[in-house]
Amino acid sequence: MATRSAAKAHRQSIKRRLRNRAVKSATKSAIKRANDSIAGGDFDAAREAVRTAISTLDRAARKGVLHPNNAGRHKSRLLLRYNASVAALQTPVAERPARKEKQGTAKAAASKEAKSSAKTSGKTSKGAKRAPVKKPKR
Repeated sequence: MATRSAAKAHRQSIKRRLRNRAVKSATKSAIKRANDSIAGGDFDAAREAVRTAISTLDRAARKGVLHPNNAGRHKSRLLLRYNASVAALQTPVAERPARKEKQGTAKAAASKEAKSSAKTSGKTSKGAKRAPVKKPKR
């Protein structure tokens, strides 16, 4: 090392890296455990595993190991997965609604129809081209 302060900073960064690795590893393990318990289908075990994973994510964010948005994103996805599995297990098969059509397909079809009707009627819609406008002379 060039200076004593650089050597000390290097030693500190090594300690921090090891500590952060341990926290990050524990966080990943908790998330994996929660996902496995959700896939297993046991309500109580999944609830406890999800609570533990959320707590671990919050702790990692508080310590600065994970960015708060990263922790929030993982918590959100974990809870969405948990809630979907609980809802799927609670709803009987006969009562489950049919799959919905994708949201964008109906919108795209309506947009195409509006564009084609605008071309035939001469009117312009949002996506149709307009005739060029002449600029006045000065």
